[in-house]
Amino acid sequence: MVIIADSGSTNTIWQVINKKDSRTIRTRGINPFHLNKSEIISLLKEDWPKEEFPISSIYFYGAGCTPEKKEVLFDALSSFFNIVNIEIHSDLTAAAHALCQHQPGIACILGTGSNSCFYDGKNIISQVSPLGYILGDEGSGAVLGKILIGDILKKQLPDEIIEDFFTTYHLHPSEILEQVYRKPLANVYLATFTSFIAKHISHEEMNQLVKKEFVRFFERNIMQYKSAHLYPIHFTGSIAFVFKDIIYSITEEKGLTLGNILQSPMEGLIQYHQGMNI
Repeated sequence: MVIIADSGSTNTIWQVINKKDSRTIRTRGINPFHLNKSEIISLLKEDWPKEEFPISSIYFYGAGCTPEKKEVLFDALSSFFNIVNIEIHSDLTAAAHALCQHQPGIACILGTGSNSCFYDGKNIISQVSPLGYILGDEGSGAVLGKILIGDILKKQLPDEIIEDFFTTYHLHPSEILEQVYRKPLANVYLATFTSFIAKHISHEEMNQLVKKEFVRFFERNIMQYKSAHLYPIHFTGSIAFVFKDIIYSITEEKGLTLGNILQSPMEGLIQYHQGMNI
């Protein structure tokens, strides 16, 4: 059996595939930037199903899988699964493989954070640094949430939207500031409010909030690739999927070619690896 894993900091989806069928296993997120070898092994011992089945190879894609941290994850996975045929790739490579398959294109992630790269069909050739939600991450859930909260607290949106926000979340401004400035993972907290944006996307003010931020993502990321007009622009991530109509309108306005938009890279990753006869 072959395993394809797609991991974020919150959860990991493991797709176990054989010639006849496949099954999905979910565990907590495995990010080698935050977890050491023993912590990863302990997590797997707690979360992995107890039944045994043969595994021939693992293709692991995830957040935090930098060149410096790959060895930590490899050692943990090879120890737990008792195999050495393991490939470890970044979440951006997951996007490139899932979206572009074996063709050149620009692969973008719009989720809690944002990222992009130019992929030549085999390798990531160039990448504009995302810089995180304070300096960058344009178009991400974290930045959209940050703009929404700022507009709510500064009363820059219609009264009906502001009233519905506080009715929906029952939050005092001081609680929001506490979460953003004093507690960890403020980016994840801010991204949770994108569901409220989606709820009110038919309002012109909310539609423009998203569109302006997506335009910033295009201008500060996609348009930095000299080949942007020559290849399809692909997207994966929850934010891209929910607001795909706005992405479509911007690509048309800028004379670009829109490629695939996937909520999650897993479907595309399965197709990519099946094409390599796994």
